[in-house]
Amino acid sequence: MKILGIGNAIVDVLCKVDDDFLVKNSLTKSTMKLIDEDEFKTLLSLINIEETVSGGSVANSIVGLSQLGNDVGFVGKVSDDKLGQKYEEGLKKEKVNYFYKKKKETIPTGSCLILITPDSERTMCTYLGTAGKINDTDIDESIVKNSEITFLEGYLWDEGEPKKAFDKAIANSNKVAMSLSDLFCVERHKVHFLELAKNKLDIIFANEQEITSLINANSFEEIVNFSKQIKKNVIITRGEKGALSILNDELIEFEAQKNLNIKDLTGAGDLFAAGYLHGIINNLSIKECLIKGTELSAKIIQKIGARI
Repeated sequence: MKILGIGNAIVDVLCKVDDDFLVKNSLTKSTMKLIDEDEFKTLLSLINIEETVSGGSVANSIVGLSQLGNDVGFVGKVSDDKLGQKYEEGLKKEKVNYFYKKKKETIPTGSCLILITPDSERTMCTYLGTAGKINDTDIDESIVKNSEITFLEGYLWDEGEPKKAFDKAIANSNKVAMSLSDLFCVERHKVHFLELAKNKLDIIFANEQEITSLINANSFEEIVNFSKQIKKNVIITRGEKGALSILNDELIEFEAQKNLNIKDLTGAGDLFAAGYLHGIINNLSIKECLIKGTELSAKIIQKIGARI
């Protein structure tokens, strides 16, 4: 298998709201907030659902890779409930190998409210449910070893059981890629993420805001210098400024596509990672990897949801 993704198995619930809704509910635009089941139900009662889909950051990337014809798999914890069944069916429909045998859990399958404001920004309220209870026994080391790349998400990293799953996956991987996921994740786990970036990861995906926070940078030049020093493949997305890849001492940039009919920024980073990793496993040049990532990212933001 080419790539095994390990992440939070979350059913995305997409809704359109105005900016006042975020203010009234003390939500910070364009970030992710962890909520409990009661808060999830309360918010859900106030909005109209546009669409539901099997989601999660790395799962979105893995589906994108599958749609490009790659042999990929995913590990994510769900309960044997209605949402869990829907989740598994959604992945199998996309020809993704799903390596998790669900069973009835005391906690339900995780859900994420994706609140889309008129400017196309998305604000996420995530009830992790059983997804946040993944542990090392859920990781089959033989599957990890048989994958060229293991792709992890910052959203998954947490002290306790999830960290044990993370560590087991890294210990058995041939090559490790990770997305920093969200500014919230970086600020919550900065010391650990920095250690991972320096010592454990081979490929690192981040947007400019996330990596700026990770190293407390005062300038973009500091970010470039840091990326060159750690000798990893660091890929940074910069919105309208495009994206760049830093590998050893080489910096390669590619501009963003212009004049797009942007509807929803959900999944932009996930699909960018899918396109870039597609290039890596198919032996494309770094410039071609950036082009493919930009192409998929541009496609996804012109539709609602994180699936092409």
